[in-house]
Amino acid sequence: MGKGCQIIHENCDPKAALDKSLPYNTFLIEYLVEGKSRFDIASGNGQVDIFDDYWDKYSSDFKNMTQTEGRINPKLWKGKPKAQKPKAPPKAPPKSPPQGKKK
Repeated sequence: MGKGCQIIHENCDPKAALDKSLPYNTFLIEYLVEGKSRFDIASGNGQVDIFDDYWDKYSSDFKNMTQTEGRINPKLWKGKPKAQKPKAPPKAPPKSPPQGKKK
């Protein structure tokens, strides 16, 4: 998709749009693929940007666009956690040299 649109859920159940933990700038998009309805949840800078991206991709197969029930400020929304690289194990403190035997 273009720079104005981010797909949050692709080919999802339309009930996913009822999730109030989504950002408030997300939309449920309905479009056809091989005659069957599919749904995406996408966010963007504006509804027009999302519409333009989907229209460019699906044109006459684009069917509907409705706002989700999201309530979260997009700046505060974390989204899907990205895969993190495993952290290296902590280094053991350096061993002190052996002390000589006391007499």
